[in-house]
Amino acid sequence: MNHHQAAADRTALVLTGGGARAAYQVGVLKAAAALLPKRAHNPFSIITGTSAGAVNAVALGASANNFRLAVKKVEHIWSNLHVHQVYKSRSIDLVGGMLRLAFSLFHQGTGVRKPISILNNEPLAELLSKVIDFSDLERRLEGGLLDAIGVTASSYDSGESVTFYQSKPGGDIPPPWRKSRRRGMPTRLQLAHLLASSAIPTILPAARIGDSYYGDGALRQVSPISPAIHLGARRIMVVGVSGNPNSQPVESHERHSPSLARMMGHVFNSAFIDALESDMEHMSRINDLVGMVINENPHAHISGLKLVDFLCINPSIEINELVSRHMHCLPRAMRAVLQMTGATPSGGGTSMASYLLFEGEFCRELIACGYRDAMAQEEAIMQFFYPQRQVSL
Repeated sequence: MNHHQAAADRTALVLTGGGARAAYQVGVLKAAAALLPKRAHNPFSIITGTSAGAVNAVALGASANNFRLAVKKVEHIWSNLHVHQVYKSRSIDLVGGMLRLAFSLFHQGTGVRKPISILNNEPLAELLSKVIDFSDLERRLEGGLLDAIGVTASSYDSGESVTFYQSKPGGDIPPPWRKSRRRGMPTRLQLAHLLASSAIPTILPAARIGDSYYGDGALRQVSPISPAIHLGARRIMVVGVSGNPNSQPVESHERHSPSLARMMGHVFNSAFIDALESDMEHMSRINDLVGMVINENPHAHISGLKLVDFLCINPSIEINELVSRHMHCLPRAMRAVLQMTGATPSGGGTSMASYLLFEGEFCRELIACGYRDAMAQEEAIMQFFYPQRQVSL
């Protein structure tokens, strides 16, 4: 594997958001690591991530000198994760969050000393500061094991989807960009960028970067794949967190109006899932168009358009179906809150619960699913990493 890839052959990894669902990504990467040589370096010259996917992206980048070891480190974190390592979940903490939200109504809806949120993510900040060394990330970039790594957050000030990216010194990464509601900003990545990218509105507090506040990167990200393309990727592996996209939706006609959790679940799905699926469809159409033109005239040049080879891996199962088996893992106070909002199978709000179920038992099952799904696409993955090589069945 050539890790100093030419710009025309840059390979990217795109990791989307999805709270606890992002554990699925680890299983896919575990399979990819198993298919590559044992001591292979990071096979992606560009890595971009959003929300929990941003955490996975930076963790991989910091250990880019040994891809298999990097994946093992990330797997260990997810497999042994507990809710109290992500947010404070005692009764007093949850009640306090609710009261702060209520008191904000007397201050024009703003927090007095810190940004308002139902949950306190100080444990997450402490965990990330222990498991991710940003100086290691800088060394991997300087050593040429990565060309660029990007973390996407949403600006509450400008309303833009902002991709903060750090690139290899002296590399030929394209300059900063600014498109419709999308912006690329070079920077030195820090803990604040990860906290901002994963700050689900009202659930987790907004993070301050410079003079602006930022929230979850999935909020205004209408094109999740575009940051990787702007950074020069020509081949992209995308790991999503949606339920099985090929299954037919099942309509359930409830006798009561939708619960709060069910409505919030729809909002979360719209932010974390729908944009990616729409972006993939759009990219497929662009590829078809460019391919048709090139077939008719191999020397044709289409301004602003280029063929981008991509491979997308999504869960083969409905993640919501796993939630009911693992709800008991949550702390009692958190279970009570989810019960009150309807985030249960009977309330139809398991989708929302799946984003907050940061428990090792649930995460391990998602990792196993990701590994199986990726291994089922072994030929496609090998063809992605070695496009010039014939892969035997």
